[in-house]
Amino acid sequence: MMNLFLSVQNGIDEIVTQVTAAPIQETQVVEMNLWELALKGGWIMIPIGLLLFLSVVVFIERLLVINHAAKEDASFMNRIKDYIHDGKIESALNLCRTINTPTAHMIEKGISRLGRPMNDIQIAIENVGNIEVSKLEKGFPWVATAAAAAPMIGFLGTVTGMVRAFFDMANAGANVDIALLSSGIYEALITTVAGLIVGIIAMLCHNYLTAQVNGVVNHLETHSMEFMDLLNEPTN
Repeated sequence: MMNLFLSVQNGIDEIVTQVTAAPIQETQVVEMNLWELALKGGWIMIPIGLLLFLSVVVFIERLLVINHAAKEDASFMNRIKDYIHDGKIESALNLCRTINTPTAHMIEKGISRLGRPMNDIQIAIENVGNIEVSKLEKGFPWVATAAAAAPMIGFLGTVTGMVRAFFDMANAGANVDIALLSSGIYEALITTVAGLIVGIIAMLCHNYLTAQVNGVVNHLETHSMEFMDLLNEPTN
């Protein structure tokens, strides 16, 4: 019994010695940057990238235009009021042309219609306001299209990637290797992620621009009402 115990003990000690003496293999960590990931996505990444570029360009350009339109001179309406009360209609028109903002264009149209019925003046102001808002919203459909199309194109890349993966699997027959399928799987997953990211970015850009335009619209409506109240003030 003692000999059996000693034999087992010696066997365990030998195994421990071998395991301890065995060289430890280091695990290699493979890193991949964004550019390499994009290349793995295949040709479908090109339209997704173009949609991202288009969204960013339109967003920056429209944001600059909207910020310029939102700038207001705090004394603008007071000066218009003083000019109209003093009968200096031409000076009021020149002031509107100098400022060159949607509000100024709207008030300029109203001043140019002085002497006509109040309803005609109000309609003229509203028409100019609608035109100015449509100018501010120029390019919005492109951003909205990118927000909707990018995820769909990404899903298209998913389908084509999986089709290629199964095609390679069928051609490999019994020699199926995970490395053989990796390119198709990469394309399937990366294009989906890229499409969703671009779609989210475009949607946020569109919603932000829309909110900024709504702020400008509120200012236009406020100044329109203020101008109409000015015309309806009783003369002394």
